[in-house]
Amino acid sequence: MCELMGMECNVPTDIVFSFTGFALRGGKTGPHADGWGLALYEGKYARSFLEPTPACESPMAAFIRDNPIKSLLAVAHVRKKTRGRASLENTHPFKRTLWGRHWVFAHNGTLPFVRRHKLRAEHPVGETDSEHAFCWMLEQLRAAFPAGYPRDARRLWATIAELGGVLGGEGKFNFLLADGRHLYARCGTKLCYIARKAPFGRATLSDAELQIDFSAFTTPRDRVAVVATVPLTRDETWHEGRPGTMWVFRGGQLRATLPSGAAADNAERAKSSRARRKPQAKRHTKTTRRAA
Repeated sequence: MCELMGMECNVPTDIVFSFTGFALRGGKTGPHADGWGLALYEGKYARSFLEPTPACESPMAAFIRDNPIKSLLAVAHVRKKTRGRASLENTHPFKRTLWGRHWVFAHNGTLPFVRRHKLRAEHPVGETDSEHAFCWMLEQLRAAFPAGYPRDARRLWATIAELGGVLGGEGKFNFLLADGRHLYARCGTKLCYIARKAPFGRATLSDAELQIDFSAFTTPRDRVAVVATVPLTRDETWHEGRPGTMWVFRGGQLRATLPSGAAADNAERAKSSRARRKPQAKRHTKTTRRAA
């Protein structure tokens, strides 16, 4: 499949350390060699870097590692294609405009029936089920809040979690969604996060022999939340997501954990259900007649 990474902070922070390890999963330490992308927010605007080639070999990815760009909110993705060819238009994260701000979306999983959800206003550029899902979610948000971005953010959080549950019931739907204010992270099967704060310590990447002492680059008030499909460091404690839940991050903190569908996405439940229903071969017992 693919892997996800997101960062959300209370002070502008560069993503160099995490991105260094994450990019290696794009073809070197992981099989996700069909493209990579990174979106970095500046207020309502998201600056995107996309390539349909392995991140581990990319000069653009190397440029990002060598030239730190600070942001309060970032979403990244490395792709192993399942639906749609390896091309720029099929590369995550996807970006669209709603309520005068950029929304960014990246997905890990497969939604085989997503095109049953008809679109009216949003139209995908590429071929992926992921972009179709993103378009449908934005249409549903626009319909749910016709006056624009809701003043009560918790209503928005709950609606996004509900939409995630609907699609998760039809496939495998781990996603990261960002709106310039929040990072939404839904766990359909696998996702984890770490929230770093003072006192900061050292951390070592899982995918490279690279260690950092965060205390040398932070202040006591800094808070940084990082979300990933699989932990990016080997010597920190990451919190594993429970399938069927969605996290909301703002200001470098976990603000809410919301129910978002069933305890496991439909693709996983269907797989185990098929295994239980698989007919067993009839046992043929060889019999022999004994002489009386």
